[in-house]
Amino acid sequence: MSFSSETKGELCRIRPDKRSLALAECYGIILYCHSFSPQEIRIVTANTEFSALLPRLFHRAFGLDFDRLPREGAAGKRSFVITEPEKLKKIFESFGVDIAEALVLHINLSVLEEDNAASAFVRGAFLAGGSVTDPEKHYHLELSTPHSYVSREMHSLLLELGLTPKEAKRGGNQLLYFKQADSIADFLAVIGAHSACMNIMTAKVDKEMRNTVTRMINCDSANTDKLVAAAQEQIEAIHYIAREYGSLDVLPEPLQEAALLRVTNPAASISELAQLAIPKVTKSCMAHRLRKIMSFMPESTKKEEEK
Repeated sequence: MSFSSETKGELCRIRPDKRSLALAECYGIILYCHSFSPQEIRIVTANTEFSALLPRLFHRAFGLDFDRLPREGAAGKRSFVITEPEKLKKIFESFGVDIAEALVLHINLSVLEEDNAASAFVRGAFLAGGSVTDPEKHYHLELSTPHSYVSREMHSLLLELGLTPKEAKRGGNQLLYFKQADSIADFLAVIGAHSACMNIMTAKVDKEMRNTVTRMINCDSANTDKLVAAAQEQIEAIHYIAREYGSLDVLPEPLQEAALLRVTNPAASISELAQLAIPKVTKSCMAHRLRKIMSFMPESTKKEEEK
């Protein structure tokens, strides 16, 4: 399964606790789906979890069912279609649009005024028209829609959410995209894909660490080699804690701070980390905290890594 599919699977496990949030998520889906017009709504996806989510989400938001569903057990791309005029009219009206006058689509921001509605809307847009590459290869996340005004207004909405996408065109579609790891991680955090966000940052740290190791080797410095090796072990222990316990919340606050300082400053010495702490601590205090973090690693794991 691709990283993009895994990310969408994570998002599909989010259950809107209010009908208004389900409505906002559906709004993002249909503005970024295959076809949304007064004659037809057609959502095409190859993602199994998104396929399972769609009927439930649309029923929660609109109280209606699709007119055509993919056959049970279908593989590959699946289509979900609504063509019945009364259903289409109800959906358009849910977003404050007169179906008879819907010549050009826009984002009705009044639908997104409630807390978390904007995030739900962007989540729906990503599920229907988004993709993200495997961070082990390179960094790229994009949203694609055939509606130019929608893309322009989505750009403004993302800016309000603290995100800064770039714009492009591909064929007849309008694209918003990110190519920096931090920006992609921020986007995924906004829409609720926290595990995918952490994977992006982990991949970034690993790449930076490998680059740092390469630079250190080229400098042929024994002391810096030891520093890098120790830092790598500490980062591996931090990754282990996050993976086994679900987050770093299991650590006391001083250890959480030490972990975050180490992950974000992989090439820093212990003395430098101690100076970055708030408030500043001694080198021995920071070393003690890092040893405490290392103690979470089972001996069997340490021995395996030494091999």
